[in-house]
Amino acid sequence: MNMLFTEDQLTLAETVRDYLAGTHGPEVLRRLDADGNRDPAIWQGLVDMGLTGLLVPEAQGGLGLGLVDAALIAAECGRACLAEPLVDTAFVGVPWLVAQGKTDGLGEIVAGTRKVALSHQINPWVADGAGEALTSVDPLRHLSVHIERSRDTSAPGPSTSLGTSDEGDDHLLNLGALMSAAQLVGLADAMLSQAVEYAKIRTQFGQPIGAFQGLKHQLASCSVAIEFAKPVVWRAAQALADGLESAGVHISHAKVAATDAAMLTAETAIQTHGAMGYTYEVDLHFWMKRSWALAGAWGSRAFHLRRVDEAVLGGSLPIGPEHTFA
Repeated sequence: MNMLFTEDQLTLAETVRDYLAGTHGPEVLRRLDADGNRDPAIWQGLVDMGLTGLLVPEAQGGLGLGLVDAALIAAECGRACLAEPLVDTAFVGVPWLVAQGKTDGLGEIVAGTRKVALSHQINPWVADGAGEALTSVDPLRHLSVHIERSRDTSAPGPSTSLGTSDEGDDHLLNLGALMSAAQLVGLADAMLSQAVEYAKIRTQFGQPIGAFQGLKHQLASCSVAIEFAKPVVWRAAQALADGLESAGVHISHAKVAATDAAMLTAETAIQTHGAMGYTYEVDLHFWMKRSWALAGAWGSRAFHLRRVDEAVLGGSLPIGPEHTFA
């Protein structure tokens, strides 16, 4: 398997990163947190970039790109702590709808007039959908519980198609867990960057705290965890795109690796900021809370570890160098 990204993939990811950095910084997150959490102009900007149609087939007016491309963009959404439910609609909902042959409303998704919120038994809450409202640890998420399939056309802004899936819908579970993992590596990258920058300006005993070896080691451990998680996520995206029987195991591996990297980085970043780390005044709290939320979304760490254990110990996944390096 060739895991080198194409120049087009890297350029697209860089373009999205630059766009979000310029339009969705910490000051925007604070404004959204204080003013309803949603801004139609931000959603329209994502639509204008074509991101809502990234995985929509070209025949339905989309870009027709693949899951690896979507995972790269999901990581950038995590890096920016994007408030809008782009990933839920365009990177989880769309490929599931396409796989189910439900392509009638894809044009509306491309145009940004329709959002999709899908629930699964392991992830019964939906983002930006109608239903019984839930409180999230992440103040920028709009969550609700949905039981029966419906369509909300009374709410302002894009209408939302809501759907439920049964416990055995592994495809939806895999899509949700994969895109959560991709966002987590982006979140971890952002938190590490914030910690490093703070360590350069915070002084103690007459020098920046980043000069102390103990902190250097902690930050380096975060960097290693993130860099080790990234190829696992990209591998999982490719496995799901290729329809491999082992895709679920790769995705569970990715979810565990990305969760561990994000949790380690969140903890280290908080410690780097000292007593201020937990406070609202520090921008870090937005990324930290999103990481906590996504760590439990689409299957907990224990669930995905059990999934890997069952595949390896149960014998359904061949292991050993003769298989790994075949």
